[in-house]
Amino acid sequence: MARDPDYGAFTDKFVLEPTSSAHDQPLHGLTFAVKDIFDVEGYVTGFGNPDWARTHSAATSTAPAVLAVLGGGATCVGKTVMDEMAYSINGENIHYGTPINPCAPDRVPGGSSSGSAVAVGAKLVDFSLGTDTGGSVRVPASYCGILGFRPSHDAVPSAGVIPMAQSFDTVGWFARDPVILSRVGHILLQKSVMGPAKPSQIIIAEDLFQLSIIPNDQLGQVLVKSIEKIYGGHIVKHMVLGDYVMEKVPSLKHFMSKEIKEQEYNIPSLAALSNVLRSLQRYEFKDNHGEWITAVKPELGPGISERVWEAVRTTGENIDACHSVKTELHAALATLLQDFGILAIPTVPGPPPKLQTDPTTLEIFRAKAFSLLSIAGVSGFCQVSIPLGMYENLPVAVSLLAKQGSDAFLLNVVESLYGTLKEQVEITEK
Repeated sequence: MARDPDYGAFTDKFVLEPTSSAHDQPLHGLTFAVKDIFDVEGYVTGFGNPDWARTHSAATSTAPAVLAVLGGGATCVGKTVMDEMAYSINGENIHYGTPINPCAPDRVPGGSSSGSAVAVGAKLVDFSLGTDTGGSVRVPASYCGILGFRPSHDAVPSAGVIPMAQSFDTVGWFARDPVILSRVGHILLQKSVMGPAKPSQIIIAEDLFQLSIIPNDQLGQVLVKSIEKIYGGHIVKHMVLGDYVMEKVPSLKHFMSKEIKEQEYNIPSLAALSNVLRSLQRYEFKDNHGEWITAVKPELGPGISERVWEAVRTTGENIDACHSVKTELHAALATLLQDFGILAIPTVPGPPPKLQTDPTTLEIFRAKAFSLLSIAGVSGFCQVSIPLGMYENLPVAVSLLAKQGSDAFLLNVVESLYGTLKEQVEITEK
C-alpha cells in the first residue's frame, strides 16, 4: 500500500494567510490545520459525516478560535478528518478513511480529533486545533505521541464550532513542542504569559496508575523522577483518588449500579463519574442533533451508530443529579489542588488499540479510559497529555490536571518539565 504523503489527515486543503504578518507575532511562520467541526468561511463544516455535509450549506463566517491563531501570525493549510459527529475516541471513519497513526500505522490514531493529531504527529503542520468533549484531544494526542491540551471548560470561545455536548465541549490544540503549545495557548486563552509559578504539590493518583497496563516504571516513575529533579521530591504526594471522590461527591450514589460495584477492572467512583459524563452527553447531544438524526437517518459507522441512536432515545432522567455531581466534583478537586497543585494520572489505560478491533472487545478498555477522561470532563479542569516515549514500540502518555482557570500555569509547568521528562524516558528506554 502506497502511503498517502498526508497520512489521510485532511478532508480539505487550502491556504488561509495570517491576518497579521508582523514578524513579532508569537505564531509567525507556523502552520496549522483545523478539525472539520470548526467553521471556515466558504467551506461546509462536515462534522465527519457526508450526510451532514450534504444537508448543510457553507459557513458564512470563520470560528473566532481559528481567527485568533490567524491573527497570531499562523497560516492555516486545511481541515482535518474527524470521527462522525465527534462521537468516538477511536479515530476510525468509514466514509473518509482513517488517518494513519504516524507512531504505529497498524493502530488507531484516536479520535474524534484524529486528523488534527495525525497532522501534527506526522510533522505536516506545527500545531492544530481540535475539540475535546469526552477525550477527543487527549486520546489522539496520547496515541500519536504528541502534546494535547484540553483547556478549562469555557476558557476558549466555542462560537462557530458545532456543539457536541455543551456541558463538556472545549476547544483544544496539539503540538510537538511545549513552547509552541504554550504560544498557541496564550493566544486562544487571551491570557498574558504568567511568571514561572512553581507547583505547590504534584499529586500522583496511585489507583489510576494501577488502571494502566503500562508498567509503572515506564509511566509514574518516569514522571516522579523528573519532578524530583526539577522541583524537589518534597512536592510529590501520593493518594487514592477514587476513595477521595467517593467521599466528597455524594451525588455519585445515583450512578452507582450493581454492575459498577462488581467490576474488577475499574474504580467504582470513577466508573460512576463516567456514567455521569455519558448520561449528560447523550442528553445534550440529543438536544443539539436529535431532530436532524431522526429526519435524515444518516449512515453512521459501527459503534458510533449505536451511540448516536442511544442518545436519540435518551429520556434525560437524572439530569439534575448529573449537574450536582459536576458541582461537587469541581469543589472537591479545587479543595484538593488549591491554586498551584497538580494532579497526575495516565491519559488512557494503555497503548492505542489495533485498527478495526471489534467494538465489544474494546468495551473494557473504553470503560477504563472514560474513568480517567471524565475527571477533567466533569470538573471542568484543564488537562495536558504529555508523551512519555514508547513501550513495546507503542506510544505512552501521562496527564497533568490543574484547577479551572489555571491553564497558563499548567502550560508553564509542561514547558519546565518537558526536557527532563524526555531525558528520563531515554534513560528508561535504554
